[in-house]
Amino acid sequence: MFARGAAGVRYRPTVAVIDLGAVRHNVRLLKPDEVGFMAVVKADGYGHGDVEVARAALQAGATWLGVALVEEGVGLREADIEAPILVLTQFPPGSEADALEARLTPTLYTDVGLRRLAAAAASRPDRGPLGVHVKVDTGMHRVGLPPERATGFVRDVADAGFVVEGLWTHFAKSEDLADPFTEEQTRRFRQVVADVRAEGVRPRALHAANSAAAMALPATWFDLLRVGVAMYGLPPGPGLPKASELRPAMSWKSAVALAKRVGAGEGLSYGLTHRLDREATVATVPVGYADGYGRLMGNRSEVLIRGRRYRVAGTVTMDQLLVECGDDPIAEGDEVVLIGRQGSEEVTAGELAGLLGTIAYEVVCGVSERVPREFVGGKAE
Repeated sequence: MFARGAAGVRYRPTVAVIDLGAVRHNVRLLKPDEVGFMAVVKADGYGHGDVEVARAALQAGATWLGVALVEEGVGLREADIEAPILVLTQFPPGSEADALEARLTPTLYTDVGLRRLAAAAASRPDRGPLGVHVKVDTGMHRVGLPPERATGFVRDVADAGFVVEGLWTHFAKSEDLADPFTEEQTRRFRQVVADVRAEGVRPRALHAANSAAAMALPATWFDLLRVGVAMYGLPPGPGLPKASELRPAMSWKSAVALAKRVGAGEGLSYGLTHRLDREATVATVPVGYADGYGRLMGNRSEVLIRGRRYRVAGTVTMDQLLVECGDDPIAEGDEVVLIGRQGSEEVTAGELAGLLGTIAYEVVCGVSERVPREFVGGKAE
């Protein structure tokens, strides 16, 4: 799966190193004593490895896990993880029986989703009442129940024999502390909570705070934080409290495969988009866009070799990229850092995201399965 030989030996030096100690540090940094913590491990733990990250987060005090797909939750169960797992969207049609068999906690927000879940649960009468979480759309308009329908829907959920264990919403722009919309979403959510409680339903897990809100907005914490990107050491926005204390969990490394002298005026890589203005050492690094290092990085991004920054020169190809190194003594086997620290220098996922006009989430999620994950920082059990 991860570019290994038949005997399980890894030949290529390109690897993503995942520091589980950093994950544990970030959970402890962000978790208030009085509030539960949901570690969001969807998308293979944002590219970091969902099983290993989940175990590390639980060791550090997480009480729930969050996933986007039924398949992700089933995979965690198959890895013998027993913590509560919330699927953050409704179970897709046809998945209900497998999801319930895996003891995944459902999110509900439509009548049809409720009917499908009720039909699946009816075939399991010996399993006792099923706890569900109802999601309310307070303004992001992705998925969720309109606030004005919440009271009637919660009543229908209870009438179907389910326990409304949780009630939740999601913020659209909590990373922008100057924008009042998060406060408005919180107000709308509080009103829904009051309306539901007036019907005699008191969910024990109210949750709204994502990473940015967990870092900066205590008024949004309720009973449970849902933390994703910050747990991996990536600030969700600028100027947030505790951002400087986060520890990035992923570093991405390779090594120089070939170093050669190339004459002045010569062009490099496909399209010859970079030409040398003088003779220079050019290093070939065995990583490319098939590994998630995008073509748009060519002639823009920098890597670290021997503690110094060097520009990626020319077009990034599927399996390789080139680095112009001037007259420095670069040699085959020298470590190349694509994301991470080397000496006093550091390249962050946020830096690469800025070059691409995107966010750090996309950069780390984009490191492909072809890149092996190597876990350090203590065993996650």
